[in-house]
Amino acid sequence: MADLTITAANVVAGSNAVKKSGVGGEVIAAGKPVYLSSTTKKWQLADSNSATAEAKKAGGIALNGCALDQPIVVQTAGDITIGATLTPGARYYLSETPGGIQPEADLGAGENVCLLGLAKSATVLSIDIQAPGVTL
Repeated sequence: MADLTITAANVVAGSNAVKKSGVGGEVIAAGKPVYLSSTTKKWQLADSNSATAEAKKAGGIALNGCALDQPIVVQTAGDITIGATLTPGARYYLSETPGGIQPEADLGAGENVCLLGLAKSATVLSIDIQAPGVTL
């Protein structure tokens, strides 16, 4: 399989969404997992095999797109219509592609495990980020 193909225009927060606002540290599209850099205090694309330790744990999923130093809203928990086709009941993880989301079957050697959430339906992901500090 491959990373989810997300249509950014279809990414929508659910009624139970928990959100944080901030500033983008790079170009970010809606639907991409991001983390908050402790150095710059800006949101950046998360990456499960990054050389930067904090990038390996997503802090949420971008609800809107932004360029460097533009406003961004990030959903940290709750339901999100992700703009991609999901398998109901399946687990989805941070990918080794910066800002990517992958199904469990695609986890590979060298990746740090970061569960993003479970699919509630073919379109809705229930965000519940968990990063146990395990590298495959």
